[in-house]
Amino acid sequence: MPTGKNGEQPAATSDTWLGKLGPGLITGAADDDPSGIATYSQAGAQFGFGMLWTVCLTFPLMLGIQVISAKIGRVSGHGLATNIRRHYPRSLLYAIVGLLLLANVINIAADVAAMGDALTLIIGGPPHLYAVGFGLLSLLLQVFIPYQKYVRILKWLTLGLLAYVATVLTVHIPWGEVALRTVWPQLAWSAASVTMIVAVFGTTISPYLFFWQASQEVEDLQADSSAQALRRTPEQAPRQFQRIKMDTAIGMGFSNLVAFFIMLTTAVTLGAQGITHIDTSAQAASALRPIAGEFAFALFSLGIIGTGLLAIPVLAGSAAYAMAGAFHWKSSLELAPRAAKKFYGIIVTSTVIGAALCFTPLDPIKALYWSAVINGVISVPIMALMMVMASRPAIMGSLTISRRLRALGWLSTVVMATAVLAMFATMAF
Repeated sequence: MPTGKNGEQPAATSDTWLGKLGPGLITGAADDDPSGIATYSQAGAQFGFGMLWTVCLTFPLMLGIQVISAKIGRVSGHGLATNIRRHYPRSLLYAIVGLLLLANVINIAADVAAMGDALTLIIGGPPHLYAVGFGLLSLLLQVFIPYQKYVRILKWLTLGLLAYVATVLTVHIPWGEVALRTVWPQLAWSAASVTMIVAVFGTTISPYLFFWQASQEVEDLQADSSAQALRRTPEQAPRQFQRIKMDTAIGMGFSNLVAFFIMLTTAVTLGAQGITHIDTSAQAASALRPIAGEFAFALFSLGIIGTGLLAIPVLAGSAAYAMAGAFHWKSSLELAPRAAKKFYGIIVTSTVIGAALCFTPLDPIKALYWSAVINGVISVPIMALMMVMASRPAIMGSLTISRRLRALGWLSTVVMATAVLAMFATMAF
């Protein structure tokens, strides 16, 4: 059992309803990071209600693949990178982890920049310095607060997403038309609409979420002195699988509901006023100000900051878990930094580089675009590997995934592969 950052033994997982929520809730909420908010805002502003249906489709696909990643972690007792290292060629592992690290650093840069811009909109001041401050704050929290306490902070930060639910209440919504267009969209198929569909899928189903949720299941496993990897204690599986299903369903449902509301808000405000080009989440917040009023603007802006504080540790942490698994390093947010120097070194390096990129001529919009391309490219082989791993007794023992979950997981993989092919097709023309 690892010793905590302050020398204490980590506590077991709570049996309360809220205590059972963790990896799935945090993973889902982290998906609505500032870069994701920008994508959803652009979808609503440019296509109105025409993209709302995508959220209804991404929810079950996202739910299926995230449940599979969680089960791999809980059943095997290892994160995704460790399982890939133990069972597949190193060349494949290094390529996946290297691209994941690159994409995550770019995403961190875009997110801290958006948070700095959002705070500048609210109180004025230098956005670059605010961005660095947010990066350092996130870094200090990850390094110096024990995992079990930090998880509670992350859970509270998920409430920041409620800002986007509240924003909807500040504007007029034609709910009848919204319901109709969600199930029966009117969308002109074009290169722009296909590109936006791909962007929504790429933003919603992201590789760093797979690595994070599997690793958090391992963290929770290590934090409970009465628990072992489920392949060794299959009698615990029904209870744990029920928890994983509930936790992930709530997390992914929350994530997709917020994405829906962001699209809806920008559709009825920005899109209705002819503002159809949104590059950043801060730009979306600024454009809301004269249309929806100060309250909606403030809620939207504060939501950017809250979701960024939640997303940055997930991005940096998932990169660190992946690198640690690839090279067999000690890896736990419960360990003191001196006991897992290389693991924390990746967290520090990726966060610092991400914040430092705010001071370079790097175009955050182009950076996000290429980050999305990288995420899209590596998501397909990672998802395919996850499906194979989750079906292998050598990894899962007697607890391989069910036929229904296997079908949903492969459907998600095929849809994502189709989206990536469509992305490359639109880039070629």
